Amino acid sequence: MTEIGASNPDFIVAIPGVDSPPLRIAWAAATDTGRRRAANEDSYVAQSPMFAVADGMGGHSAGDLASAAVVERLAEILTEDFLTARGIERALEEATADITEIAADSLLGVGTTVTGAALTLQDGEPFFAVFNIGDSRVYCFDRNELFQVTVDHSVVQEMVEAGALTRDEADHHPDSNVITRAVGFNAQPVPDFWMVQLHAGLRFLICTDGLTKEVSDDSIRMHLAAGLTAAETASALIDAALASGGRDNVTTIVVDVLEAPEPLDVEDTAPRSTRS
Repeated sequence: MTEIGASNPDFIVAIPGVDSPPLRIAWAAATDTGRRRAANEDSYVAQSPMFAVADGMGGHSAGDLASAAVVERLAEILTEDFLTARGIERALEEATADITEIAADSLLGVGTTVTGAALTLQDGEPFFAVFNIGDSRVYCFDRNELFQVTVDHSVVQEMVEAGALTRDEADHHPDSNVITRAVGFNAQPVPDFWMVQLHAGLRFLICTDGLTKEVSDDSIRMHLAAGLTAAETASALIDAALASGGRDNVTTIVVDVLEAPEPLDVEDTAPRSTRS
């Protein structure tokens, strides 16, 4: 596994052309191989303005290399305080080319999920550009409510949307690990994007399915609501996944918005599915 970035309890981001208070955020990441896997194929980048996790597929070394390729390419674009959706897409395209080389000797192919949140500006206002390919997830915790921002690219999610399964049934379905979109496998990466405006008090969780397959949304909400620091919360979520069985690698990133300019419309801070 590849880990890029380190926890930061208080980081200031200046907003261009704005005289109001700057954006202040805190973040922390944690990862564990789990109780049943021999190697950790997850990777992450946790360094402002990019927070992302990748869950590799294709066997021990190949999956690790695929997830590493994605976070390394995302890390290469961290040259500004704010990013663009197109910059993220280009990084994922370059990672796909890297994975194609990695998979040269693989009969089954090599790939990885990726999901994350990157700081971006919309009309001078700070947002998180949340992006996703696969079944790793981004959650937003706001005013004691938990929202899943991303939508899984998986067979069972399609069945849920068709009304063939409930959400609870999907979590325990035998095809719950079958995804319909990934980075790699000689395919063009197609991320979905959501724009979430930032305000003080928002908390984000970016995680691989090693967490969500073990820990319910209700339990995740309780951990995010407990009032612990980002570092304490990221570690507590890992512990919860291990206590529930730890059947997969598990990676978490928690990002807290400590201070932000007052949004023009507070209601706009709720996650919304607008492609950028």
